[in-house]
Amino acid sequence: MTAVVIKRALLSVSDKTGLVDLGRKLAEHGVELVSTGGTAAALREAGLEVMDISDLTGFPEMMDGRVKTLHPKVHGGLLAVRDNPEHATAMEEHGIGSIDLVVVNLYPFEATVMRGAGRDEIIENIDIGGPSMVRSAAKNHAFVAIVTDPADYDTLLEEMAGGGATTLEFRKQLAAKAFSATASYDSMISQWFAFADQGQMFPEMLAINGKDPVELRYGENPHQKAALYTPVGPHARGIAQAEQVQGKELSYNNYNDADAALELCAEFRDGDPAVVIIKHANPCGVAQAGSLLEAWEAALACDSVSAFGGIVAVNRTLDGSTAEAIARIFTEVVVAPDADDEARAIFAKKKNLRLLLTGDMPEPRRGGLSVKPITGGLLVQSRDNGAISPDELKVVTERAPTEQELKDCLFAWTVARHVKSNAIVYAKDGATAGIGAGQMNRRDSSRIAAMKAAEAAEKYDWAQPRTVGSAVASDAFFPFADGLLAAAEAGATAVIQPGGSIRDEEVIEAANKAGLAMVFTGMRHFRH
Repeated sequence: MTAVVIKRALLSVSDKTGLVDLGRKLAEHGVELVSTGGTAAALREAGLEVMDISDLTGFPEMMDGRVKTLHPKVHGGLLAVRDNPEHATAMEEHGIGSIDLVVVNLYPFEATVMRGAGRDEIIENIDIGGPSMVRSAAKNHAFVAIVTDPADYDTLLEEMAGGGATTLEFRKQLAAKAFSATASYDSMISQWFAFADQGQMFPEMLAINGKDPVELRYGENPHQKAALYTPVGPHARGIAQAEQVQGKELSYNNYNDADAALELCAEFRDGDPAVVIIKHANPCGVAQAGSLLEAWEAALACDSVSAFGGIVAVNRTLDGSTAEAIARIFTEVVVAPDADDEARAIFAKKKNLRLLLTGDMPEPRRGGLSVKPITGGLLVQSRDNGAISPDELKVVTERAPTEQELKDCLFAWTVARHVKSNAIVYAKDGATAGIGAGQMNRRDSSRIAAMKAAEAAEKYDWAQPRTVGSAVASDAFFPFADGLLAAAEAGATAVIQPGGSIRDEEVIEAANKAGLAMVFTGMRHFRH
């Protein structure tokens, strides 16, 4: 059987968006409406004739409605194989009528959790009858249509326009979406039980899901396919929820780089105006200053070559003067909490530049899990939200850092946690002076960062590179003194690093000989 004329529909929805209009149009097709509780009341209030589920089953709704649809006359009507003689006989003997359409959306479990409801209320919002009907109808899609999303009401009515019937192909599409809906719903519940209710970071079965996919032009490379999903359940708002004011479609790489920019910029969300410039998910310039424009100029000066075609994030409402300065170089994406009218007008002249407005910036110390696929498995870890305070730093050299050196150390350390390992970051006066990223040894990262600083000094005709008098941060310990000595050669006067190497004493001795102040954090920030 392919085409099935819808003669009876069972409607039971939590989200009543579009319900009455759907009910009216089904009635116009001569469809008998069967419903439950508040759904039936809403349909009746609109003047529609509705059969209560209790009249269909012969049992009243009981136990606070927990078992109203869990009945053979409901599930028999959904699961019966219509062209199976034994099924047909059983339906006739037990007075079970066919149900050709189910319209169900589930109790608002996610919304209940998100608004901070108590445990008892959360448990009551675990739907049982709804998912059971959805799965029964979806399994028997050869004969039954299942609609779980109000967005599909119009599509259903268009399908029925030719005579009140649905095709098998259409019902298969609905069934696939229905099983995704129940899988996502159960996943959300399992996550809540594991993480929130039981405090398990790594449950026996890890449920990961997303919804509302946006298919992208391609992945990291043109031969790869890609899509953006939004997580189901509680999650931080960020790049995925940002408003795109203008510009062409975002690519996979744009999303990845913009996220890296936002994550780093969020570190400064409560501080002075800050600008972050990202290229290939690595910072190439970061600065804080008295204004966004000053911060932009300082960040750009760190590595203006890499900034070309980069991603920019700011921690304040973007103003016109800063937007005008950013627009002077080719920029792929600008991320900001908001932008004033002048800034929007300036960027409007750059039709390919994407402007993303995020509203509030994410909490940099939030929890959560990081998931990375590997061959045959998933690597899962807690998010790197570790932080240190100045009081936790351990001075290990003969000379302690000055107040300014300490400020520069902490700034460099903040940036270094967002740089791919091996990471070396020089900083001075609230701006990066040089960044070395992703090298196979720490010495080379030190040298590359110093080389970039020297190039900047030559370009801007400075008397000396900004690494002179700077602080340098290393995301992990120096295994040998060579990386630290390279920093000293570049002019750094203070060092911040985790410590913990078997050669710490050798490194400390080298720092003392070079007159450096060095502090240990006791915390590493590898970023692979």
